[in-house]
Amino acid sequence: MTNQNEVILQDQQVVADIEKSLRYIATLVKQKGREILSNYTITPPQFVALQWLLEGGDMTIGELSTKMYLACSTTTDLVDRMEKNELVQRVKDPNDRRVVRIHLLEEGERIIAEVIRKRQDYLQNILKNYSKDEIFMLEKCLARLHLEMKE
Repeated sequence: MTNQNEVILQDQQVVADIEKSLRYIATLVKQKGREILSNYTITPPQFVALQWLLEGGDMTIGELSTKMYLACSTTTDLVDRMEKNELVQRVKDPNDRRVVRIHLLEEGERIIAEVIRKRQDYLQNILKNYSKDEIFMLEKCLARLHLEMKE
């Protein structure tokens, strides 16, 4: 980090403004996501579960619970409802028949793809007033921030 960056970060107001902006953006994204989901038969927690299954592949209730920060009993109820709506299916692990994995079905994939496309359309509409350079820099900075926060 350069001396100039150290001076900026020492200004607590700048850090406070960044935190506030991120919090407000996250809230607006969540609100828009819920608005989009209102046209579908799934709840926001089901959407999150379906996303994890799409990105991570089949997983156990315990693994999904950990990813979602939910109790196993809550995740079981969630999966029960999604299975009833034919979004997911419980399948026995071929290597260990005692292990049951949650598998994303075609209808679950379809809903996730539609909702994500609508969320991306929303963001694209917001970004239409930004230059290509601003969009590139925003993506680069957000990706770096995410990477460093994961560590």
